Amino acid sequence: MIFRSLQRARQRVIGATALAGLAAVLGGCALLSTPDPVQLYRFGPLDSPYVGERTTANVQVSLRRVEFPEAVAGQRILSVTGNEAAYLAGARWVSDADELYTQALETAFGAGASGVRLIGGRELTRADAGLDVDITTFETRYAAPGAAPAVVISARARLLGMPGRTVVSEQIFSVRQPASENRLGAIVAAYDAATQDLNQQIVAWVQANASRAASAE
Repeated sequence: MIFRSLQRARQRVIGATALAGLAAVLGGCALLSTPDPVQLYRFGPLDSPYVGERTTANVQVSLRRVEFPEAVAGQRILSVTGNEAAYLAGARWVSDADELYTQALETAFGAGASGVRLIGGRELTRADAGLDVDITTFETRYAAPGAAPAVVISARARLLGMPGRTVVSEQIFSVRQPASENRLGAIVAAYDAATQDLNQQIVAWVQANASRAASAE
């Protein structure tokens, strides 16, 4: 009798252990489940406009690293509805937004600047003037939940005399580009158009003031 009791107790222990092991396996499967897919997007020109040899510019302008607010400097796309903010689900930039924007700005100077050459952060060329660009707003703005949003990008730019970095001119730029519909593809297209508009304004402003900045010091 004592032997049978011990045998039944042993069977109960083995059964409980097996159930615990099965629960652990199922829990592990839940932890390793496939995450929701994320679509990657980009904005800005796909190709550089430079063809052949570059001509020598009258003024060489050094671009300082473009600053972005921490909330939008990475790969997530910020949306704002009234006082509420959230990141768009299922979408990321293919690279950090500040990197994509810097590439777009450099390309805009290469395509549209006359008499001005932008010097990137990796170049050691002597600069006649400096350019600081701080992005202050970079967001998808909704007037109401579910409505077609507008992309809003704002920037503060300063043109500096070198080498003392004296501020020669300062300008605030702001662009609002409505998306055609509340869909990720349409929102990304609005970011692309808004960035292009903003950069064209910055290029034109630098062209108008670069010579004055170069002769400031």
